[in-house]
Amino acid sequence: MAAGELAQRVAVAALGIPLAILVLYLGGWVMAAVLGAIAAGGAAELYRMAGERDARAFVATGAGLAAALVLVVSARPVAAEAGRWLWLVAFAATLVLTTAAIWARGVGGGPLRAVAVTVFGAVFIGGAFSYMVLLRHLDTAAGQPSPSAWHGAALVAFPITLAWIGDSCAYFGGRAWGRRKLIPAVSPGKTVEGAVANVVGTVLVGAVYGWLVFQEWLGLPIGALAGAAGGLLVSPAAQIGDLVESLLKREAGVKDSGRLLPGHGGILDRFDSLLFAVPVAYWYLAVLLPVWIEALPWR
Repeated sequence: MAAGELAQRVAVAALGIPLAILVLYLGGWVMAAVLGAIAAGGAAELYRMAGERDARAFVATGAGLAAALVLVVSARPVAAEAGRWLWLVAFAATLVLTTAAIWARGVGGGPLRAVAVTVFGAVFIGGAFSYMVLLRHLDTAAGQPSPSAWHGAALVAFPITLAWIGDSCAYFGGRAWGRRKLIPAVSPGKTVEGAVANVVGTVLVGAVYGWLVFQEWLGLPIGALAGAAGGLLVSPAAQIGDLVESLLKREAGVKDSGRLLPGHGGILDRFDSLLFAVPVAYWYLAVLLPVWIEALPWR
């Protein structure tokens, strides 16, 4: 990585991290609006990449649908309640898109690809960011009102912190010890050693986060062991998200998904690992962890 690019990445992070903390702390419609805008931008980037292979998505409609999925969940931030509305919005949008394709694409305009890519991009990107909203409200959804907005913010920050630090561990671990390529056809720079460093680093960070943030600071029943287990789940999910985006970029023949963030590329380049890590973290914290804690003999 060139020195100039590294400086750009550090500058964007120095500005973005405090803003992200503020948005997570505020929650509510502020967080919904920001995540909706990010989801719309990410979907638009995916459609641009698909366009490189002649898949002419309905860009404005798909980006709007990605944002709408986030906003729908924000109105009903409980998985059981939001699910039926999400299904309604996604299915209604599919009906509208297939109808629009009759005139807007026709037989020769690739209507199947257009509709499929549009729905896929909206559900993939918008659905993933919707899980951040669900994580933010996980305490209240379980019937336990949060004594502080930091509870919800810390829950969302858990997979974000693990995914991004794990990515740094993979980068530096790969540079220091990398010898065997992981999947060179998809991502030539990634190594097996870097992937292992990602897992190890994420587990360690998860343990520290669980102990210091969840248990000591916020008083949640998530200690070092539970945090480490979360890291063990988040790390492979984050790495798969990274590889999936690399796969899509390879097919499209582009280096970056966009140019919005100097030194980072586009929205998908920065958030690709979270598309898998955040949903996995949600289901771990919402379903697996409570069962595990209940079963512990020393609770």
